[in-house]
Amino acid sequence: MRHICHGGAAHSPSPHSLSSPGPMHPHAYWRPPRRQRTISAMNSRRITPPISHATVGGFLPSLAIKLAVAVLIVLPFVSFVAMFAIYLERKVAGHIQSRRGPMRVGGWHGWLQSVADGMKLLSKEDLAPAGADGALFRLAPYLAFAPVFAAFLALPWSRDLSGLTRHFGVGVFFILAMLGLEVLGVILAGWSSNNKWAIYGAMREACQMVSYEIPLGMSIVCCVLVAGSLNLYAIARVQHSGITAWLAFHDPFNFAAFFVYYIAALASCKRAPFDLPESESELVAGYHTEYSGLRFSIFFFAEYAAMFVVSAIQTTLWLGAWYDPFGIVRGLENASRGPQGVISLPLAIVANGAGLAVFLLKTAGLMYSQMWIRWTLPRLRIDQVLYLCMKVLLPLAFINLLGAATYAWLVDAHRLPVVQRVVEIGLAVAGCGIVLTVVSMAAWACLTARGRTFKTLYPSTTVFRDLPGA
Repeated sequence: MRHICHGGAAHSPSPHSLSSPGPMHPHAYWRPPRRQRTISAMNSRRITPPISHATVGGFLPSLAIKLAVAVLIVLPFVSFVAMFAIYLERKVAGHIQSRRGPMRVGGWHGWLQSVADGMKLLSKEDLAPAGADGALFRLAPYLAFAPVFAAFLALPWSRDLSGLTRHFGVGVFFILAMLGLEVLGVILAGWSSNNKWAIYGAMREACQMVSYEIPLGMSIVCCVLVAGSLNLYAIARVQHSGITAWLAFHDPFNFAAFFVYYIAALASCKRAPFDLPESESELVAGYHTEYSGLRFSIFFFAEYAAMFVVSAIQTTLWLGAWYDPFGIVRGLENASRGPQGVISLPLAIVANGAGLAVFLLKTAGLMYSQMWIRWTLPRLRIDQVLYLCMKVLLPLAFINLLGAATYAWLVDAHRLPVVQRVVEIGLAVAGCGIVLTVVSMAAWACLTARGRTFKTLYPSTTVFRDLPGA
């Protein structure tokens, strides 16, 4: 630290010169140390807005409204989805196995069976092993359910029922992050149970989930690359023009990415043939072997809610979200807004209701196919599960990503509308053919189920019989 004089000479400062220049050097000055100058400059640039009572008063009611919506609307809807999915799977499993499924509780086709199961689980005793980690054992079911519940908040349901999604720029990233957290609940459940079967199931889930997240995420990137946004609402709006505008039919690589995502989603939801974390024929019940009562049911709620979430994401990214193949919902949306921007409330309600119905129908179709696969294919071994991921799906995901980027550069950037239109129509026809084939198989099975005779390994037959009073 030195004094700089008018004549250019420099000398060490004295205590008197640190406080004032002094009479001998009228033009001398003293500069503070560099650290002090930096802190002073930062403090001068820092602007701290005052917190007023109006700001707090506006934040608290908004937070209260959001919490009320989450508790009074989203949570009952998630519970209803899980209960309906459990009932539907029982009926699907029954018909595939030459049975009727639930037929008694509630009268018509046993429609109250899930409610009866819930009441039974609520009345059961809540047990915990003596050697278990009590805190982690009780926390694990809620940690498995909470991320799935949070993912519901970011789903786009229709044009005016999207809520958080409309202005949520990283909706895709948020939902993937939430689904990735579910594995923590499974690992905690297995580790804290102090049971070798539970820990085997938890480690299988950790290995399986970490592996299949890679092709799942890369398949989503193919769709994001075409749409140019991570906002789920924006991705949905890109596909409003009809079936040929759906991103599943945009190019062959997104068409393949659709199926890669579907297989990876089966593994992430622990659905057969990837249900190794439970594997009741080997591990009793897998990671939730030691759970009973309400906590046991929370794991099932989380599984079926996750099925809905991954199916809803697939619907939003590749199947046009709430838009139907024929442009009817888009026409209703346009009709609900007049030429002066005036919104017609009756038409807006009809448009949003129709969009919501289309969205739920597509999602339910994908969930039904997951149930169909569960009761059709045998369980894979762990080495087969990892081989399918690392040697098949992962290279295919890389090829899809590179191909989607190259296709976008060749076709979209070079303005080749004829090529784009031909590819979209061809893929749409192929997709419709696949859907019609699957629907025809399901319809034929339902129509010919009554009175059908099944051949078995033994010289006997199995015939459907109606239950008395059903």
